[in-house]
Amino acid sequence: MDAASRAPLCSNRTRRARRAALTAGAALAALLVSACGSGGTSGGGGNTNFVTGTDGIATAAKGERTPAPELSGKTIDGKTLDVADYKGKVVVLNVWGSWCNPCRAEAKYFAKVSEEYAGKGVQFVGINTRDTSTGAALSFEKDFGITYPSLYDPTGKLLLRFKKGTLNPQAIPSTLILDRDGKIAARSLSALSEERLVKMLKPVVAEK
Repeated sequence: MDAASRAPLCSNRTRRARRAALTAGAALAALLVSACGSGGTSGGGGNTNFVTGTDGIATAAKGERTPAPELSGKTIDGKTLDVADYKGKVVVLNVWGSWCNPCRAEAKYFAKVSEEYAGKGVQFVGINTRDTSTGAALSFEKDFGITYPSLYDPTGKLLLRFKKGTLNPQAIPSTLILDRDGKIAARSLSALSEERLVKMLKPVVAEK
């Protein structure tokens, strides 16, 4: 194939790659517009199969939950982590950034509750996003006594794996509770107090 015949093919591939990059960038931008805000609520209508309570906590019935996407990679301390390895446990996923004031406000509650539930079949996992280096994130964890691991997701690629119309993270901070089958049982799109965090967690832990 000569250069002239290859040109249209290369051009088409280039255009497709650019479109894919723009789509991903737009989706990430939409998520980050709500970054570090007071959060919001959605759901309960159409085919979403979940209901948002007056406290802002959205829940899905056991038979109507969506599996969490594949969430794996390097942690902020350089280790390898795959959330799927925790199947059989209830998993608390917290999306946070060291730069985020609401994240800082809730961090002490996550540190405390994670310790209290460590022996009850519960695993906490953070997803650290928009931190340009791991140094600030590591300092954040040290300051607030957080001992559970956090995946390092500076560009939000892991967050974009969640399907729209599900209990997906849409703000920073966001918190999701995964049941023992790795499905999303509950979500909050705002900073949590200790009381609200435990309120989200207890019903899923109690499930048989």
